[in-house]
This record gives sequence, C-alpha cells and structure tokens, in this order.
Amino acid sequence: MAGRVRVEKDGALGWIVFDHPERRNAISVEMWQAIPPAVEDLASDDAVRVVILRGEGDVAFVSGADISEFEETRTGADASKSYDRRNADAFVALAQLEKPLLALIHGFCVGGGCAIALNADLRFAADDAVFAIPAARLGLGYAMLGIKALVDVVGPSRAKEIFFTARRFAADEALAMGLVNAVVPKAELEAHVRKLAEQIAANAPLTVRAVKRSILELGRDPEARDHAAVAEVVRACFESEDYQEGVRAFLEKRPPRFRGR
Repeated sequence: MAGRVRVEKDGALGWIVFDHPERRNAISVEMWQAIPPAVEDLASDDAVRVVILRGEGDVAFVSGADISEFEETRTGADASKSYDRRNADAFVALAQLEKPLLALIHGFCVGGGCAIALNADLRFAADDAVFAIPAARLGLGYAMLGIKALVDVVGPSRAKEIFFTARRFAADEALAMGLVNAVVPKAELEAHVRKLAEQIAANAPLTVRAVKRSILELGRDPEARDHAAVAEVVRACFESEDYQEGVRAFLEKRPPRFRGR
C-alpha cells in the first residue's frame, strides 16, 4: 500500500487526512502528488472556510517521507529532481491556500511531517507528540525555503538546534520554542481543534484572508512585498456585504451571519 491523501468535508470545516497508518502516515510519492489536488478541492469549495491537516488514527501526524522508496525515487540527480519537484508542488499548494490552515498533531511529526505542519497557520499538538527533523542522520540536503519556514517559526538558533542535533523533541519542548500554538491532552485534542476551527469559520472570511495575506507579505523581503495585493484584499473587506452585516449585527446586538462576500 502506497497510502493516500483523503479529503473530508464537514460543514465549514475541510480535512486533509494523511492515510498511511501501516507506515505511521509516512508520505509516499503518490501522496505528495495527491496533496495539490486535495488543497484545490477545498480551496474551490466556498462552503469550506477552514482546512485542517491530520494523520489517520492517533499514532502519528506524519512520520516523514516514506524512506522505503528513496533508493528508487530519490537516488541519482534525475530521480532526486523529480522527487523534489513533487515535494515542492505539495508545499507550494499548502502555502498558497488563502483559507486558514490548521494542523492537528498526534504522535510522530517527523521530517516531512514537520515540513507539512510548518505550512499550517496554527499547529496544535497532543501531549504525546514527538517532533524531529532527522536530515543529518540521512545525509539529506534541505532546500533554503524549507529551512526558512522553520526559522520563521522558531528563530535561527532553535532551527539550528533542530537540524544539527536531529534529535526528537517532546511536545512541551515544541511549545516552549514556539513550534506549536498549544499542547492539549491527547483525548481532548480533536475537540479542541474543532472548536477553534469552528470559531474561526464563524468570523468574516474576507477579513481572515486579508490578515493571512498581509502576514505572508510581511514574511518576505521588503522589496519583494506585494503591497497592491494587500491593498486589494483590504479594499474587498470594506466593499463586502459581510462588512455591512458585521456592523448591523453589532448594532443589533446579535451574532453576525457572514457569507464570504
């Protein structure tokens, strides 16, 4: 079994499930290829307002790339380039999703699993979660953008510690370094993430999208920032029906009913 990436929809919540439990949800080549269409499915569905990443079961989020395939798919220049292209396409799809992206992390979150989780806007871990990037034990090279994603979250010193030592970090250590937003008892994690996702989904989608775009641009070098794109998404908020609804709801002292337009 090469595993699969499964899309589920539950009202305003969309789920991308990494389903390869016999290998602790390690990501196979087929799974890397399946991530962009899964993202596109949820991105294009107006009923979905928040997307959540999770692994099948509660033993692992993603235990990394499927190393059993490396001799065939990642050895030699041509094979390595092809693998890296699929890998990069998956990360770009996740990074470019305009909707809020959350990661629900049980158990192992290792290597490629950490890289996937770093593309989420918010990360929540069970108290049994284990994090590691063991590239230095495999002799792998990491692209600069992948390292930047980690540096942006935990800072350069912590990023060096994670890569240089290649050791495993417990959930409380991940929380202390800012790798995750919260650590929750294992039995309560899904309910915690679902409640927060529903709270986000109830807010104005255009406002959330504008904030996400602004923060994305702030992460770029000043000369590379797309100020016009940010101005456009902010303008869209003020010209939206949702803005009028939000003001009316506030004055009428009732919950707003946002429609994303």
